[in-house]
Amino acid sequence: MNDFDCPRCGASVSEVFYGPCVVCVDALRAAFVGEAREVEVVAYEPKMNVTPNAVALKD
Repeated sequence: MNDFDCPRCGASVSEVFYGPCVVCVDALRAAFVGEAREVEVVAYEPKMNVTPNAVALKD
């Protein structure tokens, strides 16, 4: 455990890693909560201006 001042609120804390204290982490998670959503993906269609490989067309 390391003793340091929380970089966000300035309180003296004893944590394993340097960073915001537990109280600040909980407040940040509550403030920046996100919601999952479905994203519709359009099927890939190649451009018409792309020419096929000349080797592939060779008979």
